[in-house]
Amino acid sequence: MAPLRHILKQPLVRVLSVFTGPRILYGWCNADGSFQPHTRVSTHTCLEGLEGLVLQDHVFVGHFNRLDGSSGLLVEEGVQVTNYVSILSHSSHRAVRVMGRRYISDPKPAGYVRRATRVGAYSFLGPHSVIAPGAQIGKGVIVQGHSFVSGAVPDFAIVGPQAHGRPAVVIGDTRELDGPLLQRHPELHAVYAQWAGKDHLRRALQVSGQGDTA
Repeated sequence: MAPLRHILKQPLVRVLSVFTGPRILYGWCNADGSFQPHTRVSTHTCLEGLEGLVLQDHVFVGHFNRLDGSSGLLVEEGVQVTNYVSILSHSSHRAVRVMGRRYISDPKPAGYVRRATRVGAYSFLGPHSVIAPGAQIGKGVIVQGHSFVSGAVPDFAIVGPQAHGRPAVVIGDTRELDGPLLQRHPELHAVYAQWAGKDHLRRALQVSGQGDTA
């Protein structure tokens, strides 16, 4: 009954939030009925194409974001979406220009982009970043604020803006950030390895100078 209550309650809460301000709702039900009890989504985030949107558990979606599932969007476990982030799976920017007034009445406009998008587990999307249709972001990635991300981003990459209007580029590796913290907290090794993999735990510890102790 919990998923059903969530489905019935969510529209009402969103209407009331107009008067009460942004709130974070706990629990999320995907279109296939799967319930994610630890996922949190803001009442003031725009959600489009719910039939193609999949949020796994432990996802956090803050205020004033846009999640577009119209052509398929998978947000894997533990992803953090901060504020003012757009994650897209379609775009009409080319179609509108080339078709002009014909765009509105054409069911298959020329140049219309439809591509499924994925954000890998335990990645972080900084404020005011845009994830383009078809982007495939690996796990453990940090996307710095004001980044435009397209194409494939490797696991554990740190990506940031290089110039206005140009796609973000890889500027670092999150395992270098995680290593010193993991070194100080060996009790977290098993938890980290559970989602990242033992090889990546070992890599993080090597980078931090602890050596191959995983």
